[in-house]
Amino acid sequence: MPQKKIALINDVTGFGRCSIAVMAPIVSAMKIQAVTVPTAILSTHTQFPEYYFDDYTPKMRQYIQTYKNLGMTFDAIATGFLGSEEQVDIVIDFFKTFKKNGAFALVDPVMGDYGKLYETYTPTLCEKMKALVHYADILTPNLTELCTLTDVDYGTGEFSDIELAEMCQKLTEQGPEHIVITGIRYNSKQIMNYVYSKGEEPRIVMVDRIGGDRSGTGDVISSIIAGMYMNGHDFYESVKRAAEFVTKCIRYCEDNHVPTHWGLCFEMYLRDLMED
Repeated sequence: MPQKKIALINDVTGFGRCSIAVMAPIVSAMKIQAVTVPTAILSTHTQFPEYYFDDYTPKMRQYIQTYKNLGMTFDAIATGFLGSEEQVDIVIDFFKTFKKNGAFALVDPVMGDYGKLYETYTPTLCEKMKALVHYADILTPNLTELCTLTDVDYGTGEFSDIELAEMCQKLTEQGPEHIVITGIRYNSKQIMNYVYSKGEEPRIVMVDRIGGDRSGTGDVISSIIAGMYMNGHDFYESVKRAAEFVTKCIRYCEDNHVPTHWGLCFEMYLRDLMED
């Protein structure tokens, strides 16, 4: 069987363990070839007091054209933070070109958290992200992003299981087969991940709540889900494995006093993702 390939559309950050810098080694450990499509180049991510930033948007179409000219194919496509309407348009074109012959798309709609959108997310860009949802097979929003994509007021951030299911159903009617709402603060000691698959009863993956938020956590989760799913595991098992892996990494970081903006020390446990 030929080795599988996944296109990773995200920024490339030198230090800070996020985006393609974590996604590529994770899927590689799962015996999947990572093919990168950079949206920006950064020395460190934006939580550092200083960083170099090169917006790659003007170069993306020419970069991707090479893959088109070579007739490349992918088994999956995964997207992360998209910083402009033009980038969303470029990604939609990428999906139209390469999402075929059974390839699936995972969209991580990185838009905000704790009820607030990031500064770059204008109403127009939010509408663009809603258009991107139509091309997703797997969607990995947090609660803020779920509310934004379904036009529901975030309010206090507390929703019943019925309300979560209604919002997920609304999104699956637009395209996605599977949705996981990540990082829901269940109580002071637990984090809940709400797993919804079309035509199935919702399921819960609960993990310990350890320390503060860490950069790149969503990228680690989405890449493990994509890799597990590519390797034949069902969606719930893929989410469960991702959540457990991240918890283990966070515990190591906390025990070793690793700053939160340095991300997850995922390298310590990459072997755990390897399969025969």
